[in-house]
Amino acid sequence: METNRTLVEHLVRRLVYERLGKPLPRSAAAPSPLVVNVSARHCHLSQEAVGALFGEGHALTPSRALYQKGQFAAEETVTLIGPRSRVISSLRILGPCRAECQVELAFTDAISLGFEVPGRISGNIQGTPGCMLMGPKGFYEMGRGVIRALRHVHMSEEDAAFYGVKHLGEVKLRVGGDCPTVLEKMAVRVSKDFKLEVHIDTDEGNACNLRPDSPVELYR
Repeated sequence: METNRTLVEHLVRRLVYERLGKPLPRSAAAPSPLVVNVSARHCHLSQEAVGALFGEGHALTPSRALYQKGQFAAEETVTLIGPRSRVISSLRILGPCRAECQVELAFTDAISLGFEVPGRISGNIQGTPGCMLMGPKGFYEMGRGVIRALRHVHMSEEDAAFYGVKHLGEVKLRVGGDCPTVLEKMAVRVSKDFKLEVHIDTDEGNACNLRPDSPVELYR
């Protein structure tokens, strides 16, 4: 989604309804504009892994800031080697570094590579498969951390109050357009530092033909 345009449209819509003296529809009355982004396959690395893959003391180089504060796509990429010896090259790294490594794949990616991956909230990697990563300076073996990230929405405390949900609750996402779809059981993640943003994977984005101008709505 085009974030700046989404914000402007949200503010203009609220202003028009207020000037006309009409009650705001729920989407316009929301405290924040709804941004829906397709999250392509990527990985999060520990500093130990970065050192093994790119050289001791190497720091990730930010290439593009992401919507959530402090998050970025790095210039560096790695190669993932799956259990069938099939690979994904140029797997994007998202920063900053974490305490543990995590690889997030769409279901189609996992099948192609030979993984049986569970759907998990990011950070919940107990009992998940591992993999081998290759970088320009070496290899790093992950003992665990390969997941299919559950579709989820980041919310501030104000947004959560508006939608009537709590951390780790669930909402639904309705996507309009030429392939209307309702995605159920969308996990809610609440933090005072979050901006309202939905993450779905490439399989889900393609299934509903999500486009920058697709009408979207969150509801319980």
